[in-house]
Parts: sequence; C-alpha cells; structure tokens
Amino acid sequence: MNTNNTGKYYPHPILAREGWPFIAIALIVSVAVSLWCAAWSIPFWIITIFIVQFFRDPARAVPQQDGIITSAADGKVIAVEKAYDEYLKREALKISVFMNVFNVHSNRSPVDGTVQQVWYKRGRFFNAALAKASQENERNALWIKTKDGQDVTCVQIAGLIARRILCYAPTGTVLSKGQRYGFIRFGSRVDIYLPLTAKVKVALGDKVSAGATILAEL
Repeated sequence: MNTNNTGKYYPHPILAREGWPFIAIALIVSVAVSLWCAAWSIPFWIITIFIVQFFRDPARAVPQQDGIITSAADGKVIAVEKAYDEYLKREALKISVFMNVFNVHSNRSPVDGTVQQVWYKRGRFFNAALAKASQENERNALWIKTKDGQDVTCVQIAGLIARRILCYAPTGTVLSKGQRYGFIRFGSRVDIYLPLTAKVKVALGDKVSAGATILAEL
C-alpha cells in the first residue's frame, strides 16, 4: 500500500499516472509487433486500447452542497443496507459500489473532512461483487471526520483481479469532497459506512460516478 501524500493535489491529465508505465509498455510492444507483422499486432493493439481505457481519469464536477455524501468510486450500487462497521465498532448504513474492469478506478473522498485513522488489512481476492468481500478481501479503510463532526468510513476493497490498492491519504490528511485519494487496479469495490441517520439518495443497480453522484445526505 502506498501511503504518501503526493496525490493530494493530483491534477487530471485524462490518464491516471498509475497507468503510465503500463500504457507505455503496451504501446512499445504494439508498435514493435506492428513493424514486424501488422496482422499479428492486432491483438496487442486491442490490449493497449483496453489498458488505456482502464486508466482513464476524467475531471469531475463535484456538487458543493453541505451535508452530502458523494460516491468514492465509479460503478454500480450493489448494496444499501444496515451493517456493522468493524472499523469504528458501530451499527451503520453501508453503501457499496462495485467497479468492473470498464469503470474508472480512481477513488475520491466522499466528504470534506480529516482522516482520523487508516487501516490496511491483508486478505483474499474473492469477486468484489460478493458480500463476503467486505470482510475477507484485502482492503484499506479510512476514517474521515467531517467538519461538523460526522464519522464516515470509506473502504477500498480488492477484487478477483485487483492486486494493488493505492491510498495517498495518511492520518491527518485534510480531504475535500471529490478529491482524488487513491486507486485500485483492475476490478474492485468501495464500501462507505455512514451514520444510521443518513438519507440514502441511490438505489440498488444505480450507476454512479466518483465525486459527482450524491449517495446520501447526512
């Protein structure tokens, strides 16, 4: 896990910096094979296109209303339920977003607040869409306290293919809503635990965008 704070003021260059080495290698291999045999290069160019789309990192218009929770990830809402927050030892409202390999994988802070604690837990690599992934998969959790004292837990969870969780928000980091704070490579999930009093604004199956879609109101 990467916990340096270099991502705090990360610009939006369209393609995430985490993907630059992968994109460069794919391009070099594709060009080299093309020079040898154009026909044989087609599968390599398909792989290159897939890698480029996976690491896209578009800028987002972040809603600025007070008391809202924005999505930390792109993808589909796969859980809206009461659950036990193992990090803050409380009953909470959990909203889970599943990212497939075609979603943007940059993760963004759901609230304005300060990181109180970070937990990194090694684990398995079950399909992130499964309920047991929340407790058994490799994961990285942030406890964020909002400006008005509300507690939000944001958990990055590795999936079947994902083998690398990146987090750039160590304890003490002040995050702005929609600010990029991490990345998960290849298919994964983010769980957000909120106070039980939160009012949910999404439903199961909804497609959401990190930093742009409002998940709930506190």
